[in-house]
This record gives sequence, structure tokens and C-alpha cells, in this order.
Amino acid sequence: MPLHQKRPLTPSQRFYVANRAELSTKRPEKSLVESKNKTGGRNVYGRLTSRRRGGGHKQLYRLVDFKRNRFDAPATVIALEYDPNRSANIALVQYEDGQKSYVLAPNGLKVGGVITSSRNRLDYSVGNNMPLREMPPAMKVHAIELKPDTKAQLVRSAGTSAQLVGIEGDMATLRMPSGEVRMVLARCRATIGEVGNGQHQNATLGKAGRARWLGKRPRVRGVAMNPVDHPMGGGQGKTSGGGHPVSPWGQLSKGKPTRRKSKTTNSMIVVRRNGRKVKK
Repeated sequence: MPLHQKRPLTPSQRFYVANRAELSTKRPEKSLVESKNKTGGRNVYGRLTSRRRGGGHKQLYRLVDFKRNRFDAPATVIALEYDPNRSANIALVQYEDGQKSYVLAPNGLKVGGVITSSRNRLDYSVGNNMPLREMPPAMKVHAIELKPDTKAQLVRSAGTSAQLVGIEGDMATLRMPSGEVRMVLARCRATIGEVGNGQHQNATLGKAGRARWLGKRPRVRGVAMNPVDHPMGGGQGKTSGGGHPVSPWGQLSKGKPTRRKSKTTNSMIVVRRNGRKVKK
């Protein structure tokens, strides 16, 4: 899906780079959507917990099937659609009994294609879902389970894919999009191919108003604030006070590891995303 830049007949089109996707313009499947209420970044007590959120166009939440638990039942792709809740596009598929479902649209999947999910080996076509132990090494996969027969939790963003390094015993080794090398159970299922809409990150909004349509409010730099509002505020001229960049609550904002050392899945990581091997 190539990027498209319009002839700038208006100022808002001068820097706008759209992702021209050949998607369906029909309304989403009514049985596969539910209402979505906006919070404005507030929690149940009405307190602001996520800054810079508010406004935006109304959205419906698409019920994407991350479980893919209709085994050995072929499904035909009848439409490729836009999903405002994620960077990836979604595909509307229909099974032989008439049931419809939404799945992530991998790169190369087209209308009229057939995809299948199984606990056994299938042909290595884009969109098929099967256990990692049934796949050859170097295969690109996405929508990977962390626990068998639950749902896909890893590698779901637009343009991403993980590479199957190899199978050893009951464990499969994967190279994640971040560069991290980790292990998961070989019984976990994954979908073949990479997630579509890879040009998503290269599109530009072009104007501030388009960001407001997405529910994003303006972002004020900490150095532009007063000392009472931010640790990096104040000073004569353009200065940050000589300290390291921090959040309004004093937490380091550049380079500090945020992963908990007590996380149970730390033992599954072989190489971290910074290239360091994990000591066992």
C-alpha cells in the first residue's frame, strides 16, 4: 500500500502524507462491533491518569478474533477494513456455515483468499494459523500466543513480524521485532506472514487538527513550564536546569529500564533488545 501525497491546494494538505490503502468503504459488520466510551484519560474516580487525551471522533470497537479457535474450518476473506483502534488493518472473513469474524490482515492477503486455523500442519500460506512446532526455521510469523490455546498477544502492530529461529524440545526460539530473542512453548500457535499496513509509520498527519480528530491533545514541553509545574521548568532563557530529563513526577524519562526484575517470563528471554545476553 503506497504512500500518497496530495497536491497542496490548501495549507493543511502541504505536509499531509496519507497511507493509500485499498480498503472497503462499507460500514463495519454490525454483529462484530460494540460501543466504545471515551474516558479523557480519567480513571473511575475522575482523576487524570493519562495526560494529553480527550476529544476526537466517535469510534466503534471491532471484535477481532485473536483466539482463532475454529480449527480446520476454511474461511474466505470478503473485505479488508480500517480499524481505528490499532495500526494494523483487519480482514472480514466468512466461514462455510456463514459465521463472520475479524482477523488481523497480514501482508499479501487479498479479498477472495482462504485462511485456516489448525492444531496440525497446514500449507505455509499467508494467514494460516498453526503451532510453532509445525513451522520450519526462519519462518516469519505474527499474532503469537504466550500460553497455548489462549489468544495472540505478541507481534500485532502494523508491519511487524517475528522470525522463528528454531525448535528445541518443547520450546521455540523467536527473534522479536525489537531484536529480543525469547522462548515460548512450541505448542503455542502463530499466524504465518507479517502484519500488513507496513507504511503506517511513514504517514504524517499534516496538521494539528488531524491529531485532535484522533483524540490527541497538545503536548507542552517540561522546559516551557514553571518550576511549580515541572522539575525541568523555569530558568533564565532556554535551559533544563542541568539535570537529566525526567517526568513531572521525577522519574527518569530516557534509558531507565522499566521491566520488573521479578517478572516470571524473564527466564524465557535469551538475548535482550539491547543485544546483551541474559545470564542464567
